[in-house]
Amino acid sequence: MKESVRFYRLLGVDVPDPVDDHLDATLPGGIRLMWDTLELIKQLDPDWTEPKGHPIGLAFECSSPGDVDATHARVVRAGFRSKKDPWDAFWGQRYAQVIDPDDNVVDLFAQIPTATA
Repeated sequence: MKESVRFYRLLGVDVPDPVDDHLDATLPGGIRLMWDTLELIKQLDPDWTEPKGHPIGLAFECSSPGDVDATHARVVRAGFRSKKDPWDAFWGQRYAQVIDPDDNVVDLFAQIPTATA
């Protein structure tokens, strides 16, 4: 859980220090990210098995295309993995993907400003 806290703090999420087997962080708009230790999950559901694949999709909007690059670099410099380096996507966004400590792919994006005449 400690590495997840460190990872999401690098993305700007205000995650409290873990105190026990559960913690949560409230994002703007009331969305909450929650973490439980495997020990707590197994205590609550003895038949629980680890999911396969990527059970969630998370995308964080950055303030600018340059912020996508900077955030990606900061996360990778901190020792976390990149899935895809920043690129200009055909749908008009600067995009990058990093992998959190639980192997979830996390997208970073920002709208690419359009030139005005």
